[in-house]
Amino acid sequence: MRKKIVCFGGGSAISETVLIGLKKYPVKLSAVCSMLDSGGSSAQFSIDFKTLPAGDIRRHLIAFSNAPSWKKELFALRVGREIFDGGHKGHSFGNIFVSGLEHIFQDFEKAMEIAHEFLEIEIHKAFPATVEQSHIYAILENGEVIFGEDEIDVPQKHNPKLKIKKLFLTKKIEAYLPVINAVSKADLIVIGPGDLYSSVLPCFLPNGIAKALQKTKAKKVFICNAMTKLGETNDFSVLDFANEVEKYIGCSLDFIIYNNKIPSKKRINEHKKKAVGILEPVKIDKELDNKKFIGGNILIKDGPIFHDPDILAKLIMSLIK
Repeated sequence: MRKKIVCFGGGSAISETVLIGLKKYPVKLSAVCSMLDSGGSSAQFSIDFKTLPAGDIRRHLIAFSNAPSWKKELFALRVGREIFDGGHKGHSFGNIFVSGLEHIFQDFEKAMEIAHEFLEIEIHKAFPATVEQSHIYAILENGEVIFGEDEIDVPQKHNPKLKIKKLFLTKKIEAYLPVINAVSKADLIVIGPGDLYSSVLPCFLPNGIAKALQKTKAKKVFICNAMTKLGETNDFSVLDFANEVEKYIGCSLDFIIYNNKIPSKKRINEHKKKAVGILEPVKIDKELDNKKFIGGNILIKDGPIFHDPDILAKLIMSLIK
């Protein structure tokens, strides 16, 4: 019988590192993203057609797809010349596809059903954390309140050196029930990696998700980022990441996987040139409990400073046993 794993996080980090690695094992994956995008193509469709932002869930769908390569390439294709805040250009076909279906059927679940079918996804599921519209606020250490996932992700209107103290939503929203059900039946919960305050932690804000994580018997694993990011995790250590996740889920993590092989300065500088807002490697705290904190060389061998999906998957699967 396939082990059931529920993965929380959005963006390309979890799709390209966790999902594609675990997909090679005999498991049933459920990937959950926050649905709180407020920038780029996703936000434009949300405004124009009153649909949910499809950017993150589109990436999960592509990662899960067993379809011919042309379908996945088509889903990722960007069209149009419109340039959005943050440098995003044009619309991804996947966003058009999912948002268009939701607009036509007035039913996000129906849109997702067709998207899974089009991309030939049979075993795994991409889930929204909620199917209700909302936006996110962040309170900074000086008391200033900033609005929107895009402003947290790429600061334009506030001092990015100020730390984020709290996230909250514009209104109370309910979790998507299939997510609660998946968590209750899971053998393992995987959280991250990804942008902490604009991608990972927002998954736990809809009512019911944190409580489900507190009740589940599944072990909870956090994949710590390898690098810090301006405006979100300036000067963070492994323990800082873990503490923030535990604060928002309202319970302890069982394991934290982190990278302990720091890349060369040359590689770090090359990565920083291409990755917007990336700062320095995450600090490694002294005397971490090695029963809970699992350090290792978990990055790809060269090039961008990304987690190696095969190494991560092997580590994660060892924790189920």
